[in-house]
Amino acid sequence: MTEKAYLLLADGLLLEGKPIGKRGTSGGEICFNTGMTGYQEIYTDPSYYGQIVVNTTAHIGNYGAVDEEQESAHPQISGIVVNEFSQDFSRKTSNESLQTYLEKHNVVGITDVDTRKLVRHLRSKGAMNAIISSEHTPAQLQEELKKVPSMDGLELSSVVSTRQPYFMGDPAAPFKIAAMDFGIKLNILRNLIARGCYVQVFPAKTSVHEMEKWNPDAYFLSNGPGDPSVMDYAIQTVKDIMTLGKPVFGICLGHQLLALAAGLSTYKMHHGHRGLNHPVKNLITGLGEMTSQNHGFAVKGEGLDQHPEVEVTHIHLNDDTIMGIRMKNKKIFSVQYHPEASPGPHDSRYLFDQFVTMIKS
Repeated sequence: MTEKAYLLLADGLLLEGKPIGKRGTSGGEICFNTGMTGYQEIYTDPSYYGQIVVNTTAHIGNYGAVDEEQESAHPQISGIVVNEFSQDFSRKTSNESLQTYLEKHNVVGITDVDTRKLVRHLRSKGAMNAIISSEHTPAQLQEELKKVPSMDGLELSSVVSTRQPYFMGDPAAPFKIAAMDFGIKLNILRNLIARGCYVQVFPAKTSVHEMEKWNPDAYFLSNGPGDPSVMDYAIQTVKDIMTLGKPVFGICLGHQLLALAAGLSTYKMHHGHRGLNHPVKNLITGLGEMTSQNHGFAVKGEGLDQHPEVEVTHIHLNDDTIMGIRMKNKKIFSVQYHPEASPGPHDSRYLFDQFVTMIKS
């Protein structure tokens, strides 16, 4: 008899499929990623902590899993939903099949689901909680789903952040960067190191006083999961950093925290931006960029007139959401998207160069 798995959404939509990965039950906020490739980088991105990811591309698993393509030490997601899952893989450099990888890391999944139908549903209804199970009946899942916490108002960065500071790069490099780890991706660190930076990565709740003992040349505010508006500790730390007069660069959650520290507000998006093909316009240069994005919260445009020191630098061309800001009187800037783009286009790598130029000057 063929095994069955079920996916139940908070609004009552129930889909039946087959189990993949670990057999079991797992819940979280369900979201979709439109990227055509890079599933392993997506699953290991700490910004997805506690979420169920729907891959919109039809074939998942067909190139296996490889150690070098991790964005953190292990998968961060609660589960995956795919259309067609491949046990076999064609890439000779892969270490193992995606099935073996998911089992090893206790990731629950479901395949043989009409993901086009599911994504249309999520685009219409918005972000919500869901649960995947290969061990409960649909009736039992109703009770299990009630136990899944809402992402709205959830603080998760301190959960995924490093417990101890650590160094990356060459100690003899010309620039010292203090990176706040709210859920940092490895490729961000690789991009900084490639540009002559020696990075010390600090836990999310580290004070400015503690970081200043190392006397860094600049600060980096990382991406990460959860609701930025409830991260009072991080907002205060960013405010303290802003008074130092040193260059500051923020990405994704770091961008939202910078905006909150500057007096702006954030909000939970209807269904978020997650994929590799999001068009962004740089308002300073007038140039367009294809970008990699992964966020369910964004910065509000309301209130900008009350903060004339804050300037919007980038907008999303699909919905006009704020994609970047800078402080007019300081060397401080941030973007909502991922210029390290792993996976994704490299149009935005110039932002790392811009950061290093600020440090040099």
